[in-house]
Amino acid sequence: MLAKATEYAIRALVYVQLQNWNNQRPGGIEISREIEAPEAFTAKILQTLSRHKFLESMKGRGGGFFFHENQSHSTLYDVIHVMEGDGCFHKCGFGLKNCNNNSPCPLHDRYINVRDDFFNIAKTETIASLTTKIVEGSATLNRIGEVL
Repeated sequence: MLAKATEYAIRALVYVQLQNWNNQRPGGIEISREIEAPEAFTAKILQTLSRHKFLESMKGRGGGFFFHENQSHSTLYDVIHVMEGDGCFHKCGFGLKNCNNNSPCPLHDRYINVRDDFFNIAKTETIASLTTKIVEGSATLNRIGEVL
């Protein structure tokens, strides 16, 4: 449903928040490793996120990526909107250009509910709320260290 860049962006923001809550400022290489994403791709994503003020970065000793006070309260919708636009909230589940209530695709009636539910999740979940779930142990960010 989401582009890879958007998935990595959300994971990166959550990882940065986790580290910030532990008084750490992770660098790009560390972030890419922990979110299981290619380094160069992660660097571009972090640049985009910084340019759009989702997080800050500082170079040199003690540098890395970090949030100012309210930046971690960005919603998933905010991140998705910047990374890929609003298309995933309006597209047809069958990939048709002219799918609507008057001319529905075979998935329309069921997919519209999924799409609307996803929109509501994206509008209410924040980077901080996702990070809290990881801290509380009810969610995980990656499979690193898990026994498969």
